[in-house]
Amino acid sequence: MKVSTRVEYGLIALADIAIYSEEGAVVPASDISERQSISQKYLEQILVSLKHAGLIKAHKGSGGGYTLTRSADKITMSEVLNTLDDSILADSFQRDSDSSIRDQVNLCFWNHVDANLREFAETVTLADFIAGCKNKENVWDMYVI
Repeated sequence: MKVSTRVEYGLIALADIAIYSEEGAVVPASDISERQSISQKYLEQILVSLKHAGLIKAHKGSGGGYTLTRSADKITMSEVLNTLDDSILADSFQRDSDSSIRDQVNLCFWNHVDANLREFAETVTLADFIAGCKNKENVWDMYVI
């Protein structure tokens, strides 16, 4: 599966905000940009989307920046993915009205892949994601194709 830089950078930015705001600190976009080597201009476009979706809150002023709107264990990956690219959790394969055996096989396969991906995204929280990334072995409870 290929994901856009928007999704990649959005996940990175959310993880950065979650980690660096754990003690209630506000995380400036410039700090995220510098730490993660992401263009600040592009990052700010992504942050606007995350803000409009209600995942982060912007704090204005000289000490401004971003915090999560709720704890990382209350934000699901499906919320994040749907905000950044609503096609990721959409059905992968659409069959034509004239279905062949090939279409049936593809439909069966992709329905399972889509269902597993949706289940994964709905049950894994941002906190789980961060913990999994911090874990050097990166072992998760389920195997997803």
